[in-house]
Amino acid sequence: MQTMRAVQQSGGSKKFTDREFPMSDGDFNRIKELAKQRTGIELGDHKKEMIYSRIVRRIRSLSQPDFNHYLNYLESNLDSELTNFINAITTNLTSFYREPHHFDYLTSTALPEIMKKKAQRRLRIWSAGCSTGEEAYTLAITLNNALGKSDWNAKILATDLDTNVIQHGREGIYTQDRVGNLDTNIVRRNFDEISGGREPRFRIKPHIQQLITFNRLNLLGDWPMKGKFDVIFCRNVVIYFSKDTQRKLFDRYADILEPNGYLFIGHSETLHGVTKRFSSIGKTIYRKVN
Repeated sequence: MQTMRAVQQSGGSKKFTDREFPMSDGDFNRIKELAKQRTGIELGDHKKEMIYSRIVRRIRSLSQPDFNHYLNYLESNLDSELTNFINAITTNLTSFYREPHHFDYLTSTALPEIMKKKAQRRLRIWSAGCSTGEEAYTLAITLNNALGKSDWNAKILATDLDTNVIQHGREGIYTQDRVGNLDTNIVRRNFDEISGGREPRFRIKPHIQQLITFNRLNLLGDWPMKGKFDVIFCRNVVIYFSKDTQRKLFDRYADILEPNGYLFIGHSETLHGVTKRFSSIGKTIYRKVN
């Protein structure tokens, strides 16, 4: 039997022959096509190992004999299995105060400016691709600090494609390793420690949690939101999309933003050559221009 080492040296293979479940190039191409059709995510060949390990869990769970049978099952049972498939292929990497210059800019510039000009005292922020909630809760902490005890009608919408991470965000419970790098004052003011268990856990306090609504949303599907947003965070999401899909998505963001609204994107992303509806005002910080 040909080993994986020999397969890799030969530049590819028809099957992962040393694996519990064989996955052919045709199987992987079907996975890529389904991912693109249903989520807009473009899976490169470098993702093959990751996708294999994640889909194998579904194959075992459903007692399917191989990838081909699983994909046939998926296509015949989209209502019940598509969510599990999407949850398996999406990557969720996040942390509190990730890319801290964004939150510094919100505190020093964006939020004071928005609060100064809006007579209706209504403020809306969208965390698009919120993962397990750390970004949304960092936004809520930042917003709470800016508002103080004022009577603003301020809300944050947190959305993601993955139902598992949405549920994690709703629960708002994090382990020591997730909050360990935060300033002790931030933890004291915004988290309650949960007693019991092998390691400390921390729950977001109600006054922070009540600022956020968590909902599942496919960015390429329909958007049920009616009002406009002042700020949108969409960080490290569009790197999985084609340029054409990015262009359509950023146009939709511009449409749903207030005039001069803010868009924050990930450190490895850019709007250059994608859209002219935003102007750059800082490191991965943009403002709607039309």
